[in-house]
Amino acid sequence: MLVKNRMTSDPLTVTEGTTVAEALSFMKQHSVRRLPVMDHRKKHMVGIISEKDLLYASPSPATSLSVYEIGYLLSRLKVEEIMTKDVITVSPDAPLEDAARIMADNKIGGLPVVEDGKLVGIITETDIFKVTLEMLGAREHGVRLTLRAEDKPGTLSEIAHAIASKGGDIIALGTFGCEGTQDRTLMVKVRGLEKQELLQTIEPLPVQVLDVRN
Repeated sequence: MLVKNRMTSDPLTVTEGTTVAEALSFMKQHSVRRLPVMDHRKKHMVGIISEKDLLYASPSPATSLSVYEIGYLLSRLKVEEIMTKDVITVSPDAPLEDAARIMADNKIGGLPVVEDGKLVGIITETDIFKVTLEMLGAREHGVRLTLRAEDKPGTLSEIAHAIASKGGDIIALGTFGCEGTQDRTLMVKVRGLEKQELLQTIEPLPVQVLDVRN
């Protein structure tokens, strides 16, 4: 799956001359937490602003300024003064896991998607979470089995064949490393078999059952 399959196309943006107060109101109105910042002609992206940036730019609740003074200051402060200018971006043809890795490594919650120098979308941590839910079958009904197995060729094939031979249908599958070992933790979600049937199917295989639940 690629970034372009999950990004929001034609994302909401603000211009560099937008005030902090206007940007914060715009975010709340549209329930978004970050906005690419365009130049005044709206042709080129010049930065990105997050809800956190805007809130940090607002005076502390303990300030001695009056509400009128605070409003005046925010009415004059522009997003160009506090935006992130060195924006980390991603291509629409990048694998989705690359976008997730970039966000995790840089501790950011979203990436503008740029193609040929043009902003074409935005991908956020929420989009990644939704894909994770789908991959793990979180909204599907079935028996969820967690296994520990040696990391060697043919292990997944052997498990899948055993389940299929009993009429089971694998609707989700995930593999994760076991810290400090060469083993793998496997999460398999199966429909078409009851819990006990699935356990009996798996029992002859060289795996350790860590958890099973509906």
